Amino acid sequence: MAQIDVREKLEILADAAKYDASCASSGSVKRTSRDGKGLGSTDKGMGICHAYAPDGRCISLLKILLTNSCVFDCHYCINRKSSNVRRARFTAKEVVDLTIAFYKRNYIEGLFLSSGIIASSNYTMEQLVEVARSLREDHHFRGYIHLKTIPDADPELVHQAGLYADRVSINVELPTVGGLKRLAPEKDGARIETAMKEVKASIADLKDARKKYKSAPIFAPAGQSTQMIVGADAATDGDIVTRASSLYDRFGLRRVYYSAFSPIPDASAVLPLQRPPLMREHRLYQSDWLMRFYDYKPHEVVAAADDATGMLPLDIDPKLAWALKFRGVFPVDVNRAPREMLLRVPGLGTKAVGAILTSRRWRRLRLDDVARLTVSIAKIRPFIVAEDWRPVALSDCADLRPVIAPKKEQLELFAA
Repeated sequence: MAQIDVREKLEILADAAKYDASCASSGSVKRTSRDGKGLGSTDKGMGICHAYAPDGRCISLLKILLTNSCVFDCHYCINRKSSNVRRARFTAKEVVDLTIAFYKRNYIEGLFLSSGIIASSNYTMEQLVEVARSLREDHHFRGYIHLKTIPDADPELVHQAGLYADRVSINVELPTVGGLKRLAPEKDGARIETAMKEVKASIADLKDARKKYKSAPIFAPAGQSTQMIVGADAATDGDIVTRASSLYDRFGLRRVYYSAFSPIPDASAVLPLQRPPLMREHRLYQSDWLMRFYDYKPHEVVAAADDATGMLPLDIDPKLAWALKFRGVFPVDVNRAPREMLLRVPGLGTKAVGAILTSRRWRRLRLDDVARLTVSIAKIRPFIVAEDWRPVALSDCADLRPVIAPKKEQLELFAA
């Protein structure tokens, strides 16, 4: 590999990292220093890669790969062994120095570090851990660190990563076992899940230890996450939603991220020629939100998909699709319905439902009262009963969509 300077490496390896969507800092904790020393925090900042915490805080991260060289030849990866791309590699010290320099210039607040596999999984994992160790111990860095771990590496190395990082993630890559075998034959789905199980156990064990001993170390306080590529194989939205729900339940994940497949230079012949609509990725995130915050069961979200194709509609969100498909459960009385039914009403968010439950303890709610809690009462009106409002029987889907669905030009703008 020809010698190139750090600036050129940064250009190559920051661009190579853009395909990884699982870059977020939700759930991080503020680290303190007993000795009064310390650099960085997770409280405020602005800079390069913007991720967002649950309370809306913008967390800026330096998002790079340690190297884009790789001994694997996954068909969907631009950095695969057979890909004709310019290669670069940071040393652990270069990543540490960049992170510190960027922080001192107020560009970033933390680091997201992933890597291709060089030499071996253990060797690569050792380099990733060394970056985090040096930042924490040599430079007293208290900012956010997210490490993308390697499931084939020794479990002890992954454990060390969790002791230094706020979050660790292990990508399942593809939604189905068949898709992984076809497009990434060198990766083992069972080993990936075993590594995720071990991380879950470490988080639980050290959390229990902290309850008894304040000196017990913190392990990945922001939890673990994963990512699935959408559209590279034949998996339907129903397959993806079911898989995501299983991952949440079995491994206690903080997030499952969805990344729409993007055609790459010198693509393998087994890959699709075109990318899936970006709106598909968006609908999957909305479905994920329904399961995490709206108490939808996986089979309910899957039921919103087309029966023939297993795909969620692109022109309306999955919550509205479910409501239109199961019109018989509506309208819902805002003055009497339980929380779980109010959450099924298209256009009512969790905050609005909470406000409705509080307000109706004191008086009967009218349509204007509900309107003040929402962005668009037109979308909600066909699905609710209020003190002064009762809709006519819900008409068919084709009649309702022009009133409550987004305009076509809005969808085209989003897709562009």
